[in-house]
Amino acid sequence: MPQAWSNKDERQYKHVRQSELDRGRSRDEAESIAARTVNSQRREEGRTPNRSTQGTGNPNSRLESRTVDELRNRAKQLSIAGRSRMNKGDLITAIRARQ
Repeated sequence: MPQAWSNKDERQYKHVRQSELDRGRSRDEAESIAARTVNSQRREEGRTPNRSTQGTGNPNSRLESRTVDELRNRAKQLSIAGRSRMNKGDLITAIRARQ
């Protein structure tokens, strides 16, 4: 657990990790989910330098529900040229064409 986490964050991490283990997840998967949950909560509360995720968003969510930053990160993974100049609609179209 990162040093920046508070005691509350550590308790939440342990609780979520145990819940995921009880649901039958592997230890690595449970730890990953728990850490992402805590970090997401910290971001929402403004306790991190970045207010938004640096990732590509939930892969199970629709592209329309993701942020432009998440779409740009996904476009980068797919090596889509010109992504920095694209708006949200253009990014969604380009990503769907590449997948």
